[in-house]
Amino acid sequence: MQPPSAPDAVVEARGLTKRYRGGQLAVDGLDLAVPRGSVFGFLGPNGSGKTTTIRMLLGLIEPSDGSARLLGEPMPEAARRVLPRVGALIEGPAPYGFLSGRDNLLRLDAADPTADPRTRAARVGEALERVGLTAAARKRAGAYSLGMKQRLGLAAALLRPRELLVLDEPTNGLDPQGMREIRSLVRELADDGTTVFLSSHLLDEIEQVCTHAAVMARGRLLTQGPVAELAAGARGRLAVTTPDTADAARVLKEHGVTDLTVADDRVTGELPAADPPDTADVNAALVRAGVRVRAFGTERASLEDAFVALTGEGFDVAG
Repeated sequence: MQPPSAPDAVVEARGLTKRYRGGQLAVDGLDLAVPRGSVFGFLGPNGSGKTTTIRMLLGLIEPSDGSARLLGEPMPEAARRVLPRVGALIEGPAPYGFLSGRDNLLRLDAADPTADPRTRAARVGEALERVGLTAAARKRAGAYSLGMKQRLGLAAALLRPRELLVLDEPTNGLDPQGMREIRSLVRELADDGTTVFLSSHLLDEIEQVCTHAAVMARGRLLTQGPVAELAAGARGRLAVTTPDTADAARVLKEHGVTDLTVADDRVTGELPAADPPDTADVNAALVRAGVRVRAFGTERASLEDAFVALTGEGFDVAG
């Protein structure tokens, strides 16, 4: 799937490549485009090249080849003009442990020459409230849990209105309730007009919150597009509900269904890609074999199905 045209892209990469000393290829010829106003999921297993790509996009490291543009400007050449309009949380926050959470944000904002000192205290208070850290604002950051530090890093990215928010694994270290709160916050930011670029290795996270996604594996981009289209491109699994699971699995196997799994009274499997049997014929064969079919059909494909179809492997679905 081709990326959208450049005028519609808030983030754009063409042939972006990063090769480290010794020949290690971390990112290989990446073509990427993030539509304005989207919540864009950058999906891939740990070690697939996501963070290296983000660092190149933000001008933190130089690519070995290719080009990147942020908000229509070339990077890293336009970093001084572009980065004040971008909020980012990359590779986990590293606050000053001896300062409180609030004082960390005050110091960070004071170091920004484009920030208005007259609104600093109010903006810091609002950012802490948005990420649920108001009660811990005066606590020393060195005593924060990993999840609290993650929230503090997100608050730092929200100190000012941003056209683009880049989040690298933003729910790392958070409990399920914290993860839900961050997802809700991401949706709110998108509703306010911020484009959100969200890197994650959690399929469930991407599918719940993102409008668009790209799939990375082993340094290469495999596909990109609207999440619904990516999932629709994968075949759903055939599912049979029956008390006769063993007989059902046998019949399905005879009709070429593979990757069979049995859980309670359900049998699911993959229809063959080449010359798949008619599902009505499969259902009839089950009945002829004396299988008591309570339900029969093809499940809707998920983003996980699409990823497995693209890569032949899986990774964390929900952490």
